[in-house]
Amino acid sequence: MNDSPDIAEISSPRAKPRDSGDIMWEEASATSDKLGADLIADFVTRLPGKPGVYRMMNAAGDVLYVGKAKNLKNRVQNYARGIGHGGNRTTRMIAETANMEFVTTHTETEALLLEANLIKRLRPRFNVLIRDDKSFPYILLSGDHEAPGLFKYRGARSRKGDYFGPFANAGAVNTTINALQRIFLIRTCTDSFYSNRTRPCLLHQIKRCSGPCTGEISMDGYAELVQQAKDFLTGKSQELKTQYSKRMEAASQDLDFETAALYRDRLQALSHVQSHQGINPQTVTEADAFGIHHEGGQFCIQIFFFRTGQNWGNRAYFPRADKSFDEAEVLNAFVSQFYDDKPPPRLVLLSEKIAEADLLADALTLRAGYKVQVNKPQRGEKRDIIKQVLQNAREALGRKLAESATQTKLLKGIEEVFGLERQPRRIEVYDNSHIMGTSAVGGMIVAGPDGFAKSHYRKFNIKNEDLTPGDDYGMMREVFKRRFSRLLKENGERKADEETADDTIGPWPDLVLIDGGAGQLSAVEEVMEELDLVGKIPLVGVAKGPDRDAGRERFFMPGKPSFSLPLRDPTLYFIQRLRDEAHRFAIGTHRARRKKEMVKNPLDEIPGIGPGRKRAILHHFGSAKQASRAAVDDLKAVDGISEAMAQQIYDHFQKG
Repeated sequence: MNDSPDIAEISSPRAKPRDSGDIMWEEASATSDKLGADLIADFVTRLPGKPGVYRMMNAAGDVLYVGKAKNLKNRVQNYARGIGHGGNRTTRMIAETANMEFVTTHTETEALLLEANLIKRLRPRFNVLIRDDKSFPYILLSGDHEAPGLFKYRGARSRKGDYFGPFANAGAVNTTINALQRIFLIRTCTDSFYSNRTRPCLLHQIKRCSGPCTGEISMDGYAELVQQAKDFLTGKSQELKTQYSKRMEAASQDLDFETAALYRDRLQALSHVQSHQGINPQTVTEADAFGIHHEGGQFCIQIFFFRTGQNWGNRAYFPRADKSFDEAEVLNAFVSQFYDDKPPPRLVLLSEKIAEADLLADALTLRAGYKVQVNKPQRGEKRDIIKQVLQNAREALGRKLAESATQTKLLKGIEEVFGLERQPRRIEVYDNSHIMGTSAVGGMIVAGPDGFAKSHYRKFNIKNEDLTPGDDYGMMREVFKRRFSRLLKENGERKADEETADDTIGPWPDLVLIDGGAGQLSAVEEVMEELDLVGKIPLVGVAKGPDRDAGRERFFMPGKPSFSLPLRDPTLYFIQRLRDEAHRFAIGTHRARRKKEMVKNPLDEIPGIGPGRKRAILHHFGSAKQASRAAVDDLKAVDGISEAMAQQIYDHFQKG
């Protein structure tokens, strides 16, 4: 997208521009008395007949729906007339609409890209949403070192080099890197390890690295290996096999049997990799294959990744979508969102024929900078691939439905055991971790209908310096005060009859489990009374049994006698799993904080000393201790340290 979107031309005295990130929107005044279809009809009179994106919002300002249109005026007019759409979903959406915002774009392609970006960022309730959209691992062939290395990489592509992927999981990356080590002998060590070598490491001894760090191979020879690895990762494996075969024959004719054996081993390794990659298509070099299956009111989209003519893994997604959507609509929305932050391949294969295939292909081409095709294969090997993807989608959804049924039974058991008013959709479990009061942290884990909701987990670094070391009650009070004070501030008071969507767990817990007995429960009750939340959220203390035996836990609830559950009760096992997960999370968080404090550098405490200056100081003096003894003139000699900064560092250590 070369130019920024235009501001929608709405000539209403009530309209006012609002800045939303890097996009300027036009919106109706919040004081308008019109709602639903009447409000939408009022907007139609002021909308241009241009491509663009619209947002529908409720009275609280929450975005209900984000849509794009080739002609904004005509599209929004359909909502006002009640034509061109059906189902309870759209009827509810129109009825709840209290405000709308619009932005025009130069083309419908730009509108599609903007729509996908906004849906992922705003997560509107009535759109198709990707859930658990974790980042994919890539292989990085670094380009900022004399001897490029081969690494597993996640995150923003900030480091110079060539990126290959995506891979479905870390295991697929590790397998490919191991194969590349055997074939091309590319180093996988860190740059600092490389620079400190005086003799070859074990990887060179076992023929997994050519040893550029100690000159076991010339830089020109290593560069040739790097280029061959790059050719392999870009789909030129057949050319490499031909090249190796010729070199092996030439070496044999020259009676250089050692070199011939080297190329023979590389040929065998290449053949081994190509024969152990699962589905290896003969006619598809680079593609992503999407298959969708719908059953029991849920959708499953399975994706297979093919690069260099090899299968680089698959992953299943379970998007959030209303039951009124058909499979083609869900797949169309999913694919456009999926590639919002990922480079698309040159070919996208779909199990359903979607209405906007050409538009989606144009949008992906615009984003990628090269031609991208989107189609549903009708025959041949591509159709066979889609059949296999669909089979995996059916099996994955079957497993998901079975797990959901089991989880529903367990949540029903929780409801009955603790006498809740309804089946809980959000259970929060709290635990603390510390060693003699040091590096104390509190952990909160969340579980719901889909199991553990790890994106909702939270950690609390205990900040109260007045606490007696090891005061579990005081730590629990701080955690709950911070957690629920913020919850009240961000979401307001919880309504007694508050409901959430069928596939969300909401911000407010339906049950709170505390790792501890009557003492911890009493401490939490004090906080709840202070925040006027007594009786609004069920609280349960889970105390370990005698000798900390699992299965003999004691449960404490406000105003009720303590009780235990039968040893083989499935609900008891479920509660133990919840408590153990909270314990694991709290301990892991505590260990991470303790490790960070153990390696803390005195230079970190000086304002203005960032990673670059810190690195320069350590390289110059060797350690922070030596820097603390340096004079101002010595500190000024460090690259990037001015006289004022040198004086500041000197003063800091002198005061210390």
